[in-house]
Amino acid sequence: MAEKKHEWYVLRAISGKEAKVKEVLDAAIRNTDLGKYVSEVLIPTEKVYVTRSGKKVAKDRTLFSGYVFVKCILTGEVQYELRNTSNVIDFLRGRAKNSEPESLRESEVMNMLGAADALNDSPESVDEVYCEGEAVKVTDGPFSGFSGVIKEVSGDKQKLKVEVKIFGRPTDLELETSQVERE
Repeated sequence: MAEKKHEWYVLRAISGKEAKVKEVLDAAIRNTDLGKYVSEVLIPTEKVYVTRSGKKVAKDRTLFSGYVFVKCILTGEVQYELRNTSNVIDFLRGRAKNSEPESLRESEVMNMLGAADALNDSPESVDEVYCEGEAVKVTDGPFSGFSGVIKEVSGDKQKLKVEVKIFGRPTDLELETSQVERE
């Protein structure tokens, strides 16, 4: 019989519980026979910088919220074990009803891993992407507490021109993305 190879599959998990799913699966891989079939559990993350109490703090943010990537040989009992892990909804499947879980193509996996590595290698990632006309609140600096509207987003997406009302008059401020939050 031909040896099956490990392929990447996607588990749908409860949003925000991806790390817990990974923790449970890693423990099962170490402590049970599941390790023979499952070789890797992955949650792609990116490092973002947020301002808390006036200081920039690095934080990991999940790239694909609600999804856990598993490299495994998918047999009946492995599929059952993975699907019945706590906080897992099901496998990501094809369009047909009751279809089998579809493995990811190698190019999709390389793009996903490459994107995650590129984001983690960059010195600072953009906290959030803002658009012109969006309402924001200033959270840091001398104008902390003021609300305004974004008038311009700089090319590198790190600086914003925000119009706030000071004493009833519109005033433009140039702020970093880390100094504002959406209202």
